[in-house]
Amino acid sequence: MYTVKENAEALIVARKENGLKVNANRTKYMVMTRDHNAGRSHNIKNENNSFESVAEFKYLGTTLTNQNYIQEEVKSRLKSGNARYHSVQNLLSSSSLSNNIKIKIHRTIILSVVLYGCETWWLTLREEGRLRVFENRVLRRIFGPKRDEVNGEWRKLHNEEFNDLYSPNIIQVIKSRRMK
Repeated sequence: MYTVKENAEALIVARKENGLKVNANRTKYMVMTRDHNAGRSHNIKNENNSFESVAEFKYLGTTLTNQNYIQEEVKSRLKSGNARYHSVQNLLSSSSLSNNIKIKIHRTIILSVVLYGCETWWLTLREEGRLRVFENRVLRRIFGPKRDEVNGEWRKLHNEEFNDLYSPNIIQVIKSRRMK
């Protein structure tokens, strides 16, 4: 295991060998750990270069933090998923489309946005709950109300009923995609 300083030195050597330039003003580093002291890293100085330590940055559209907190990333993904949901909600409630087509719309248009970058997520129960609430709202739109067998009145589907109608749920998908 190399230290951050050793990696910075290796970067400088590789730069010289390949004739590349490193823009020290734009090159930053971050140490990811669950250790609460992680944010106390200092800038690394090497020759004429100084690399700044950062607590978070956005990479390929995903916000990474030094303590691997994903609350803000999940909120951002759900916000994007909500925008997609509202753009297709008329299709999801249409009686002219089958539930299979609606589920394909859900998986390709909505879930693809929500689950972008989920391979790196380590979910807490709170985030799992937020994701399930979002998914259940979309599934309620897809499957619509159900007529109660006892009194004949229309009612919303219960969360447990979605397990029979739709699988795998969003949490199972995230766990199956998780990097090992």
